[in-house]
Amino acid sequence: MMRRVYLDNNATTPVLPEVLEAMRPYFGEHFGNASSIHHHGQETRAAVERARESVAALLGCRASEVVFTSGGTEGDNLAIFGLARSGDHVITSTIEHHAVLNPCKHLAESRGKYPETLGCEVTYIPVDGRGLVDPADVKRAIRPNTKLITLILANNETGVVQPVAEIGKIAAEADIYFHTDAVQAAGKIPIDVNEIGCDLLTISGHKIHAPQGVGALYVRKGTRLEPMLHGGSHERSRRAGTENVPGIVGLGKAADLARAGFERGDDHADQKMAAARDRLERELLEIEATGLNAEGAPRVPNTTSIYFDGIEGEALVIALDL
Repeated sequence: MMRRVYLDNNATTPVLPEVLEAMRPYFGEHFGNASSIHHHGQETRAAVERARESVAALLGCRASEVVFTSGGTEGDNLAIFGLARSGDHVITSTIEHHAVLNPCKHLAESRGKYPETLGCEVTYIPVDGRGLVDPADVKRAIRPNTKLITLILANNETGVVQPVAEIGKIAAEADIYFHTDAVQAAGKIPIDVNEIGCDLLTISGHKIHAPQGVGALYVRKGTRLEPMLHGGSHERSRRAGTENVPGIVGLGKAADLARAGFERGDDHADQKMAAARDRLERELLEIEATGLNAEGAPRVPNTTSIYFDGIEGEALVIALDL
């Protein structure tokens, strides 16, 4: 039997046994709709609110500022389309996840075609040779009609951690909303929304050993966010639709486990992971015509990005997989 090593945790992570065990009752005996006022509903409502407290503790925010979603893509879309209006200016970067790049592209392409929520100018900030955004470039891009800055916290391909706290200060000084996609940062490095200074922040369950199909968007108190989905008054009327209770419970448990690791001072574990990554890089870079992307930049400890001259990345993945 061939021994397979899974090296794609930025795509998705396995559900941890503790997370699965926490979810299990909500597939069976605790099946109620969390919006129902009777016992079965209130039982699951309590579970949803406990999970909300857990996610809030991971992010350093109030529980009332956590909106449960179906994942990172919905969270990013809700942040962007929930704030941007026709005639507004949005600032983003060239190295965002498609969950941010494509909504921004849609805003720009829709300019002059649709009323109200669509039709914005978008500025794309480039990165330097290490994959880092220069906060000074963001500041220079600000216009009188700039409504939103949306920048990734940790890049999903290179692992580069962006200077979001500096950018948060720039946004606050200019009275501009700031959103950061923290999908690849959550659980890997500590996150505090107040230290970052963001108004909105996205996470996804399946990147932190919770199930696929659940995520959360932090929305700072006082942020006027227009919902994308219209229906019931779920999530304080910010995201309509019956809550995915098992998924939300799983996300809450995964958040508890991640926070417990940080509180235990699991820096040693992170250092061990980073050391393993560095060793892998050293060995691979001995191969002819290879190089390291984002060399010298701050990175999350689990991510490496190496290029092989003359070989398409996808072709190499398929060949190695076989």
